[in-house]
Amino acid sequence: MKAIHKTYKFRIQPTDEQAVLLARHFGCSRFVYNHFLAERSRYYLENKKGLNYYDNAASLTLLKKEKQWLKEVNSQALQATLKHLEGACNSFFRKQTEFPRFRSKHSKQAFRVPQFTRLQNGRLYIPKFSEGIAVNIHRPVEGKILFCTLTKTPTGKYFASLTCEVEHKPLPPVQNMVGVDLGIKSLLVDSVGKPYANLKTTAKYAKRLKKAQRWLKNKQLGSASRNRQKRKVARIHEKMANVRENNLHQITATLIKENQLIAVEDLAVKNLMQNRKLSKAIADVSWGKLLTLLEYKAQWNDRQVVKVDRFFPSSKTCTHGGWVNQRLTLADREWTCGNGHTVDRDVNAAQNILKQALNSLSAGTVEYTGGEPKTRKRKVRSAKPEAPNPLG
Repeated sequence: MKAIHKTYKFRIQPTDEQAVLLARHFGCSRFVYNHFLAERSRYYLENKKGLNYYDNAASLTLLKKEKQWLKEVNSQALQATLKHLEGACNSFFRKQTEFPRFRSKHSKQAFRVPQFTRLQNGRLYIPKFSEGIAVNIHRPVEGKILFCTLTKTPTGKYFASLTCEVEHKPLPPVQNMVGVDLGIKSLLVDSVGKPYANLKTTAKYAKRLKKAQRWLKNKQLGSASRNRQKRKVARIHEKMANVRENNLHQITATLIKENQLIAVEDLAVKNLMQNRKLSKAIADVSWGKLLTLLEYKAQWNDRQVVKVDRFFPSSKTCTHGGWVNQRLTLADREWTCGNGHTVDRDVNAAQNILKQALNSLSAGTVEYTGGEPKTRKRKVRSAKPEAPNPLG
């Protein structure tokens, strides 16, 4: 057994009064985030150094005296918002993400309750909601609730995500090892030759989405009709995202269950998105999301995910003799090497990825993660001999 953090997501059904109070929490959290993001930016431009969470927390106390309506919501939710801002700014300065953006009231709304969350008799109890919010509990919640995140989607649905500390029993070890080649025609192909279908949700819902967006364009700005049509467009996007995510969960669960080691390419998805002809298809397959799901599920179940250098020519190298086809193009799905072996492009790439991963493990090298941080080694200067004293 091992302790893991697991999140349970349930849909909640607030009353009209509770919906108003939730709207206040969403609005106050958004205001605090945007206010202190602007303050951090202004302070950095003027002083060439940043503010931290404790500076913002002290300013928040003064801000509450000026903005009395901030006291109507849970104070810990506002402090949690400041911690989110702190994490976003730190990730930017570590060059992991882009600079934080201001939150909009027209997109997904959220706030976090860091303490005092409990489920009882089909209701969710959090500070400021003493009567409890009706929740649809479709599966049992295990472990201790650490914190709760409440969200409202653009379609008008409310959800509560409960993050719990759970005692998890990993899956039993298996002997199988597999290499995975990510693609567009098939979402992925493993080294055994098994393809996993790409659902192509963008193409499947393109006609419905185009029609809904055309109707939205013709609606008058600010009208109730436009708001209703906007929710219809949001529902189509939500359906596409749910279908895509469900497919990724099923595929990653199968890979983790059947294999002890999974070898994958360390793709630079952001760079691949610069291709104008393939960017839409790459965004639809969600390679980054797939790798994220694969990694945390492997960690839960004591599996190993090994990343292979993205510059390794897995598709161009024949898995039988190592002959490299320098003239290989994206249109070539099968090709024949110089030794006469005919190989399938995707299966051949998956087999090469697995071989390269096993070679790196046998050599004792760490898995490739995009390059180790470059550090300069300081030169140790030898001490200069002291000059003789002319006075003796």
